[in-house]
Amino acid sequence: MEWIERLNKTISYMEGHLTEEISYDELARMACCSTYHFQRMFAYIAGIPLSEYIRRRRMSLAAVDLQSGEGKIIDIGMKYGYSSPTAFNRAFQSVHGIAPSIAQKGGTLIKSYPPISFKIAVKGGEELNYRTEEKASFRIIGVSQPLDKEIENNFMVVPQMWQKAATDGTLNKIIPLMNQQPMGVLGVSVCNDKEEWKYFIAVSSSSEIDNSLEEYVVPGCTWAIFSGTGTNRSIQELEQRVVTEWLPTSGYEFADAPDVEVYLNSDPDNAQYEVWLPIRKV
Repeated sequence: MEWIERLNKTISYMEGHLTEEISYDELARMACCSTYHFQRMFAYIAGIPLSEYIRRRRMSLAAVDLQSGEGKIIDIGMKYGYSSPTAFNRAFQSVHGIAPSIAQKGGTLIKSYPPISFKIAVKGGEELNYRTEEKASFRIIGVSQPLDKEIENNFMVVPQMWQKAATDGTLNKIIPLMNQQPMGVLGVSVCNDKEEWKYFIAVSSSSEIDNSLEEYVVPGCTWAIFSGTGTNRSIQELEQRVVTEWLPTSGYEFADAPDVEVYLNSDPDNAQYEVWLPIRKV
């Protein structure tokens, strides 16, 4: 319950700062996790990216202000953080489907998105197979790409990165270098608040590398390791279930370590994989 209470405190914080810049770092601090983990957790549980939730809440209040005649359009846009009338108009239309000038007119239908609240929900009895293991640090080698601080902007970047690695010879180059646990092709999201955010396609290895590859040391941690099979889409569904069904009642919270996906075979239509979630006791 403490974990859920923290999330609800972040909602209260957002509500109190909708006319100010909202710090993702502060939200993550309140939730006791990294900024990356908070955004991912919020999107999975709320069913909407954090940035879009904040936009909807601001535009809900902006519509009320417009219909009540409280100020000019440009002033209301400024109130909710839009210095450009064009940017405010675009954001308003994305939520309400109409321009702010139309919303000012009486009798116009607008949308309202109330604040959300989190609670533990009991869902169906589909099992989740997992184990917890404490592991020492391990070295990975491969290729990486920077990630955007708005995590939804990365939803296209990572799949494109995998496609490129498969076609440009990267996977064929790194797989023979795999010589230590975990044995599989790894997708590693290095997204703590102390380093540049990066996504690695890599293997765990002690081998020497040339300048076409880079290395990273995944820190020692306790991991909750979930196994699954299916397509690449299935692993995303497993990750969502872990965050929304398992984590809230597990007695654990996110630890300050990367997320790791371990692909145990190369069949995209019948993949065997593991999701490694870094955890610590609440």
